[in-house]
Amino acid sequence: MILIKECEVFAPENLGRKDVLIAGQKIVAIAKRLNSPTGVDVEVVSAKGLRLIPGLIDGHEHIAGAGGEGGPATRTPEVQLSRLLAGGITTVVGCLGTDGFTRSVESVLMKAKALRHEGISAWIYTGSYQVPTPTILGDIGRDLALIEEVIGVGEIAVSDHRSSCPTVQELIRLAAQARVGGLLGGKAGIVNLHMGDAQNPFAIIYEVIQNSEIMLTQFLPTHCNRNHYIFEDAKSYAKKGYVDVTTGGYPFYSDSEIKPSHALAELLQAGVPLEHITFSSDGCGSMPLFDKEGVLKRLLSGEPKTLFQEMIDAHRREKLTLEQALKPVTANVADVLKLAAKGRVAVGGDADLVLLDREDRIRHLLARGEFLMREGKILRKGTFEA
Repeated sequence: MILIKECEVFAPENLGRKDVLIAGQKIVAIAKRLNSPTGVDVEVVSAKGLRLIPGLIDGHEHIAGAGGEGGPATRTPEVQLSRLLAGGITTVVGCLGTDGFTRSVESVLMKAKALRHEGISAWIYTGSYQVPTPTILGDIGRDLALIEEVIGVGEIAVSDHRSSCPTVQELIRLAAQARVGGLLGGKAGIVNLHMGDAQNPFAIIYEVIQNSEIMLTQFLPTHCNRNHYIFEDAKSYAKKGYVDVTTGGYPFYSDSEIKPSHALAELLQAGVPLEHITFSSDGCGSMPLFDKEGVLKRLLSGEPKTLFQEMIDAHRREKLTLEQALKPVTANVADVLKLAAKGRVAVGGDADLVLLDREDRIRHLLARGEFLMREGKILRKGTFEA
């Protein structure tokens, strides 16, 4: 058992100064004052002056690598555990991306299993950019219903020259399979959509809703801050549906992208419900820049720790409350993806916790009730990390 004493708890709501008791992988008590249970071994951690927040959830990351738009040498590598921990990430959702031809959903699944073995929580999307999309068991619904780690399908590309240009009917059928598979498996069944640079990218989602019984909230469009005209459309779309803001592209593309922390502030100012907004890093994904003729000019890779950096910037630079800044990387992601034990500091929830000092630096990190970082030092690295 671990007893964390006198920390200021943001659950993400500000609960004030509390003690937090952890038993195994779960939070079992939160109170103004807790005494050490008798008859068991308890580690008491003094956290006076520190703020306790939920571990961050990165809902869109290329954990098994991605890319390849510039040829075989531009394939990005798998994520390393230490890169996730450095960004306060205790839960990650992996996806395939552009290359559904030479990479497989099976490789993403095995990487998620590896990350679970190494100490954090991991799930995946089945599928890739392409429609029809690759799966593990031959069908989106079967993957969702039968494979524990699969919680949705994506990232399916629309409004992008690298997409397979899915029709409205194809997207309806895909979303319906995800819906039923999700119901059978007790999963969110979310369709994660890659939004490209084409004009009016949300049009196909609206057409799906108009021509089917699919609900807007079954879709999670990502990269909604990739350029100014998409972002303006996102302000209207997000009043009824979910939008995901990508942190890993900034400041690489600061001339075109809206800084994620500023995007959050602007969305709220536009009247978007906070609960409709999530952040994800697109970590280890390739971030290509093509010219008007479609020629690749530059290729970069997303960094997981930008998720934490942009959350802090939303609080410090944009002057949002810490609760507002935290929700898009904790509770909101958990709610959208139906990860019931994640995203909050709550009794019965998983003990995925991050302790921050007054300079908003990560001091300690626990994942599933175990310290993986103490005093700013990462205690556990991935199996093959130096």
